[in-house]
Amino acid sequence: MANYVIEESTREECGLVDNGIVEYNRSKVTFTQEPSFISINRVIKGSNGEVLAGINSVLYCWNCLYVDVLWVKAEYRKEGYGSVLLKEVERAAKEKGCKLSHLDTFDFQAKDFYLKHGYEVFGVLDDCPAEHKRYYLKKNL
Repeated sequence: MANYVIEESTREECGLVDNGIVEYNRSKVTFTQEPSFISINRVIKGSNGEVLAGINSVLYCWNCLYVDVLWVKAEYRKEGYGSVLLKEVERAAKEKGCKLSHLDTFDFQAKDFYLKHGYEVFGVLDDCPAEHKRYYLKKNL
């Protein structure tokens, strides 16, 4: 191995790494969507414009939906906002040809919520964080 140094990446270098793996993936498996990454992000706002809930997700490369973050402000939980947002991004993804959605959640977050919405656990990471579990879930759309 050649001489080298390890440094913290700049924003541009992070982009270079991301682009490198995307191009490698494209060389191995044909992408089925264009553009390769489509953000599907939504918020619910109150009458005063305050954000009450939001969801960040991405439709990537092979028409797969990855739900990155779903958040509802504490005082609005259990009122259906999460369900509305999840259904909305699934609907938008299906319109673009998506057949599979996946996400992860912790045992102290929303596993039962996702199970109620048709997701199934396909993996569990124990002690992440310590004494907790991280669940990986999927749903055929």
